[in-house]
Amino acid sequence: MPVVEPGSAGAGRAPSVQRPAILVGVVLAAAGLAAAAGCSPGTKPQVPYAERIAAQRATKDQFFVASAESPIPADRRQEFLPLSYFPIDESYVAAAMLTASERAPAMEMPTSTGQRRLMRRAGTLKFSLKNTPLELTAFVEAEAPNMNRLFVPFGDLTNGTETYAAGRYIDLDRSPSGLYEVDFNRAYHPYCFYNPTYDCPYPPAENRLALPVRAGERARKPAA
Repeated sequence: MPVVEPGSAGAGRAPSVQRPAILVGVVLAAAGLAAAAGCSPGTKPQVPYAERIAAQRATKDQFFVASAESPIPADRRQEFLPLSYFPIDESYVAAAMLTASERAPAMEMPTSTGQRRLMRRAGTLKFSLKNTPLELTAFVEAEAPNMNRLFVPFGDLTNGTETYAAGRYIDLDRSPSGLYEVDFNRAYHPYCFYNPTYDCPYPPAENRLALPVRAGERARKPAA
C-alpha cells in the first residue's frame, strides 16, 4: 500500500497514514508555548497549567482550520471544530516510571483501514490514576531510527460513548531517566476519527484501561 502523507498529491486516493506524533505543526507550536512558559531571571512567572493546555488546544484548532495538513475535510470542519474536550483536570496528570522492554520481535498492530503496522514495545509505564495502579505500554515504530518519541495508544471506558470507539493517543518525549509525566489532558483522537482515509493504529488489548478517563479530547456532544 502506498504511504500517503497528509497534504500530499495522493491524499484521498489511497489511505493516508497517521504515524505516532504526526501533529508536527501542533507539537512544534506546543513546544514553543511550553518554552515561553518557562521561568528564568527577569522573566514573568510561569503560565498556569490550565492556561498552557488551553493555549495548546487553541493552537491545534487553528492548525486544523487553516493548515493544508489538516486531516479534516473542508466540508466537515464545522462538524468537528472547535474540537471538544473534557474539562482540564490536573488529577489526570500522573508521574510514571518506564520499565524498558528487552528488545523483542516487532509486533503487528491492527489499524483503522485493516492494514497492520509494525511496532516495537519500548517499555511499560507504571503509574497511579484516581488511586488505581495502572500500566500502559509505550511503543515506537519498528523502523524508527531512534526512540526519541514514545507512542502510547490507549482505550478506556469512555470509548464509543464520550470518545472515539477505537481509543485515543498520547505522545511522550523520550526521557533518559525513565521518569515520565502521563498527562491525559493531552490525550487526542487519531486522525481517522475525522477522516476515514487515514490509517491509524488501534490500541492493543494490553492498553485498554478498565476505568473511564474523562480528560483530553472527547467527541462533540450532539446539538440539543
